[in-house]
Amino acid sequence: MAADIPSIFDSDTAEHRRLAEHAKRMKDWKFWGPYLSERQWATVREDYSRDGEAWNYFTHDQARSRAYRWGEDGLLGITDRDCNVCFALAMWNGKDPILKERLFGVTGKQGNHGEDVKELYYYLDATPTHTYMKALYKYPMKEYPYEEFVNVNSFRTALDPEYEILDTDIFDSNMYYDVFVEYAKSGYMDVLAKITIWNRSDEPSQIHFLPNIWFRNTWTWGYRHEGCTSKPLLWLADKEKGELKFQHDTRSQFEFYALDLPEEWLFTDNETNTEVIWGVKNDEPYKKDAFHRYVVKGEKDAVNPEMRGTKAAPYYCRVVAGGDCVVFRFRLTRGYIEKPEEGFEEVFEKRKQEADEFYASVIPNTLKPEEVAVTRQAYAGLLWSKQFYHYSVKNWLEGDPNMPEPPAERLKGRNIDWEHLFNKDIISMPDKWEYPWYASWDLAFHMIPLATIDPQFSKQQLILFLREWFMHPSGMIPAYEWDLSSVNPPVHAWACWNVYKIDGSRDRDFLLRAFNKLVINFTWWVNRKDASGKHIFTGGFLGLDNISVFDRNLVKDLEQADATSWMAFFCAHMLTISMELAKELPAMEDIASKFFEHFVAIIHAINTFDGTGLWDEQDGFFYDQLKVGTERFPLRIRSIVGLLPLTAVSVLDMRTISMLPGFKKRMEWVIKNRPWLSRHIEERDGKYLLSVANEEKLKRILNYVLDPDEFLSPFGIRSLSKFHELEPFRWCDMDVKYTPGEAENGMFGGNSNWRGPIWFPINFLLIESIRNYYTFFGDSFRIEFPSRSGTVTNLIDVAEDISSRCVSIFLPHSENHLELLECSKLEYGMRPCHGDYKIYRDNPHFKDLVLFYEYFHGDTGKGLGAPHQTGWTALAAMQFQEIGRYVRSFPTKRRMHTVNPKGRRDVFR
Repeated sequence: MAADIPSIFDSDTAEHRRLAEHAKRMKDWKFWGPYLSERQWATVREDYSRDGEAWNYFTHDQARSRAYRWGEDGLLGITDRDCNVCFALAMWNGKDPILKERLFGVTGKQGNHGEDVKELYYYLDATPTHTYMKALYKYPMKEYPYEEFVNVNSFRTALDPEYEILDTDIFDSNMYYDVFVEYAKSGYMDVLAKITIWNRSDEPSQIHFLPNIWFRNTWTWGYRHEGCTSKPLLWLADKEKGELKFQHDTRSQFEFYALDLPEEWLFTDNETNTEVIWGVKNDEPYKKDAFHRYVVKGEKDAVNPEMRGTKAAPYYCRVVAGGDCVVFRFRLTRGYIEKPEEGFEEVFEKRKQEADEFYASVIPNTLKPEEVAVTRQAYAGLLWSKQFYHYSVKNWLEGDPNMPEPPAERLKGRNIDWEHLFNKDIISMPDKWEYPWYASWDLAFHMIPLATIDPQFSKQQLILFLREWFMHPSGMIPAYEWDLSSVNPPVHAWACWNVYKIDGSRDRDFLLRAFNKLVINFTWWVNRKDASGKHIFTGGFLGLDNISVFDRNLVKDLEQADATSWMAFFCAHMLTISMELAKELPAMEDIASKFFEHFVAIIHAINTFDGTGLWDEQDGFFYDQLKVGTERFPLRIRSIVGLLPLTAVSVLDMRTISMLPGFKKRMEWVIKNRPWLSRHIEERDGKYLLSVANEEKLKRILNYVLDPDEFLSPFGIRSLSKFHELEPFRWCDMDVKYTPGEAENGMFGGNSNWRGPIWFPINFLLIESIRNYYTFFGDSFRIEFPSRSGTVTNLIDVAEDISSRCVSIFLPHSENHLELLECSKLEYGMRPCHGDYKIYRDNPHFKDLVLFYEYFHGDTGKGLGAPHQTGWTALAAMQFQEIGRYVRSFPTKRRMHTVNPKGRRDVFR
């Protein structure tokens, strides 16, 4: 995958030069970034409860009055890499019961499909060094329906759709503001902010706007490792100039300028209002919720009249004419500036132009304009979703010196085996509202598209998770904060190898550092998840939540086709990495031989016909098998569990093997002396194929994959075959039925579903594996596509077709997508990801906006789950790039999804 992508440093745009400067530590261009979380409340880190119910312990309603311990959140804000100084939007429409300082959503307990943000916001643009960023928040003029969301969702069941903000009337008649926020850097320590607020209605409307600048509270808790243990200070240095000064242990040289002078300045402290939260009298009067109390409640004594504190805001109250806008400009810089407004607009124009130049060098010019626009937004979401993440498990379990001792039950509860873990880093998050914490296998997928624009950051992130303050001493990689010991699929080696290739700089130091720690992780898997020692693996849910008929975490005697395939996949990439390293380090040939033998042993085990393998000859599919006493029962569920074996494929070139005489000798010995293993190795035209699914099995499985009545959706590969719509799999009193949308059962909280929807990471891996098979078989392997259509094609065309289906989710349907219109029953001009919300087609202020959801409806392509999971759904950017290169390589072939004049569908014509 992506072998022909040039090194990012081969280009010479201004942004590439800045990336090079940052990588060489010449200028710290990434010191400021979009690292502020969209939700800090109700996270595990902020939960000091007895029962571990994080959603109940620290609520959205408390967030405006209660200081956070481990981070900060805000609306489309920025912060420095240590989250010491924060800047974010706050506003009030004159009707809401609270100041709009952070995004609202229903909790995991309130939502009928788990947690769900109920706001409209979009990441529009960003560069890797964050020298230019743009985002949009749509703020209703009517009262925001906080109670309505909670009440309506409480009556909805798992069989009902989620109640979304576009289901209300608050955007009717364009009664809302479009709040655009843009950031541009004049220098690496000089950030300019421009907020443009448009009144989209026809009538004038008043907006209260008070962007907040504040210090993260590091002084209350009593730990020195927070960096600032003495209380910092913000004060108004020059009212006529709109100048704030900073006093902070680590940020003392910074100044803030409001270039458009406000009506007044507000100051308070970022500390808990104990009277509101716990009914305990405050020690000092000015608390975190002061701006809300001053603006919304009219409490004039809530703010500090001395114009000083740890939190400040310029306060504007402006009437915006219908169809018009107001603009507010700010500057956050190190050191005093005589004329802070000088060159302001020029900087923005220059940075926007440089962003265009940068992406023009990254995105293939063979893509259509609407495809380029979606790709840019995918990258923007990926970059905006970086977050400062702080979590010290030992400190969290024991409590803070200056705080009451936590309940003793915590020392027997969540994450107690991870006291070594100390995270205080900028990390790529899946979604900064619904998933404002890392997930290790999500992150591995994030790094692939990120590597095409910032390989240095991708490599740093992958290495970070292998460092001793992340990785468990046993070799386990932490999963996610709700359960660090949860087992995620082992995709880290795959990510490291692909980032190495995409980077193009042959950074063997990175590859060797990663490999050395991945060996430890591999050993953990072998020791912990191969109970029988026969190369058949377990792993529990493995990130696939409700894929099975029961919670696989709770079943001990389950042999898993996906766990075994993941380990073969792991082996394949460890083999590839070790062979690459062995070109310069001959000692690596021995370990390459080890992974070669281990890979072939797993292939043999999963394909064994003596009743211990996981291949079902009757159905031509791989299944999990449940052991009950001496008997084994295949769980005949046609799901991606049985498709993942396709991803365990490696093609070895004889030219590379010949460069490694020690490895070659060992490989030839295995082929000669272990025929039960060597029969899984196929040779053709100077190449060797090692794969869980050989040519015959590949064809049988692909017949399911490419069947519209099974896995093939108009929008990619489903996670469960549509066969189970009419034929559910039943076990005792439980069943698995094709459910193309939201989950209908509560397994794992019900906010994700693997029983039918389309998931980008799995589609991406399947497409990659099909391309890998093509490199071995070439045009000699032909298959009917779609199944039973009578049309036969090769695997590279199949891969491109599936990619096209996936990315069509984000594109407006037109005459070029007639078949998709018919299949999905969507109206002309609508994007499948937006479902039936016609406002995205009909309203000019919505039509170019795209959301990158967690997963997508298996039949309609509608976005489901987290609406900003641009982490792994940003893989769409990679698929667009692959499509662009395909079009360049095969210019005479037209894209699929067309209907010829006779109405007969062809794959390619």
